[in-house]
Parts: sequence; structure tokens; C-alpha cells
Amino acid sequence: MAEMIYQSPKSIEEAVNLLAASSGSVNILAGGTDLIIQMQANIDEPRVIIDVKKIAEMTQAELTEDALLLGPSMCCAALTAREDIKALFPGLVESAYLIGSSQVQGRASVGGNLCNSSPAADTVPALIALNAMCQILGPGGERTVKAEDFVTGVGRNCLAEDEFLRCIEIPRPEPNTADAYLRFIPRTEMDIAVAGAAVSVTVKDGICSSARVVIGAVAPTALLVPEAAACLIGTDLGTADLSAAAAAATAAATPITDRRGTVEFRKHIVGVLTKRAASIAFQRAKEN
Repeated sequence: MAEMIYQSPKSIEEAVNLLAASSGSVNILAGGTDLIIQMQANIDEPRVIIDVKKIAEMTQAELTEDALLLGPSMCCAALTAREDIKALFPGLVESAYLIGSSQVQGRASVGGNLCNSSPAADTVPALIALNAMCQILGPGGERTVKAEDFVTGVGRNCLAEDEFLRCIEIPRPEPNTADAYLRFIPRTEMDIAVAGAAVSVTVKDGICSSARVVIGAVAPTALLVPEAAACLIGTDLGTADLSAAAAAATAAATPITDRRGTVEFRKHIVGVLTKRAASIAFQRAKEN
């Protein structure tokens, strides 16, 4: 078995210094539920593991007047237990709750789910629907990337080898704004999405004034679908409006056929999920 070096920095500065000094294969351990499995396939490859769960800021979530500052290593169990976050971002909490079993929830994190960059990641569509921003840090300094630009392909993202995700910043929603996330899986639980949809809407006087529609697991990356959002804006989300948004989501999808679903099925079901998620978000927004 190849050499493995495990590091557990206690501060952001220490993590940056370790990244700058490391050479070869370096992995950030945010949750570890995906990383451990991936390492089993490359046991002969020397690597450095930097566990950022020992850094307090990385495992906390702070609600400010302007935004939710989410530590990328905050486990899903802790996130979904926060009633204040659930009240503002129900769709995000719904997506986080779907990651694995109760045991996995104690380790898995939104940041880890994002950095693993699976096309079927549940929290990625939810983050994009909420206009989340990703704060990235490395020896070269800090930069900010929109959530929709973070994942660049199947298992790939915009992080350089010496960078890590420092924080996920999600702006506080406007009044009468709400989100929702839905996915389809073959089993009742503990499965990955065949298709998913996240929708955020703002409602004024019973009419949708703005919207973001994102579909997942039906393309190499989660897709923001402005054509679907345009079908909702300026309407009361009647049957025809929801059907138009569903059709736009179906048209945007570029899935594959595998043992879990055909292209035709995935394109159809992502439209159904878009319609249902939009209806749920709209009702929540009216009640806010």
C-alpha cells in the first residue's frame, strides 16, 4: 500500500500552508463519505489527506442580516436540525436531508457534496436555485465563484490542486420567497437521484415576480434553466404555466440511459419534478 499522510489543521491559515507545502495527490476531507470510497480504488497512489473538520469555522453555520454563511464541513445532521435555517431555506434542508442514511448524515456535508461534483448531487441544484456563492481559498488568495459555475463536469470542479472551499454564502431570501427540492429515486430511501429539480420563487400580490429553476442528474452538471423560470414569472403558476415550465426543463435535459433509467424516462420525470417543486415553492412563498 502506498504512503498516506494525514493532516488535521486547526485553523484556516494552517490548512492553506499545508496545501502550499504539499506535493502529489492532495485531498481535502470535508465529510469523507465519498472520499473514503474513492480511495479504495487507488490504494497504490501516494496521497495527502487534509481533514478540515477540526477547523471550527468549517463546521459552523452563521445567519447574518444578509446571508447564511455555511461552513462546508458542517454535517448534514447538524444542518437539518437548525430550525432557523429550515425556515429560510427549506429546499436546501430538504436536499441535505436526502444524503445517505442517519449514520452518513453525521459525516456528510453540503460542501463535500458540492466538491465531490457528482451529476446526481442533491444539494447542488438547491444551492444554485438560491444564488449561492462559493468562497475559495488557497496560497494564491481568495476568490468567489457562483454555485452554477463551481462544478465543471462529471466529478470535476473549478478548484485548483492547492485550493479548498472555504465557505458557502447564501443570500437571505427576499420577502415572500421560498424554495423547494424534489428528486426521483427507484427505492424509497438511501439512493442517488435519477432526476432532481430545485425551484426558488418570489411572489408579489399572488404573482410570481422572479424564479430560478435548476435540474439535476440529467446532464453532466446541474443545469440552471432560465427558459423554465421565464414560464413562471408573471403568472400565478396555473396548470398551463407549470406545464410550460416542465416542458422547458425536459427540453434542457441531456441525460443518459443506464440501468436506473432511460433517456426518455429521465427527461419526462425531470419535467414532472420541476412542476411539483415549483408548486411547492410557490405555496411556501405565499405563506411566508
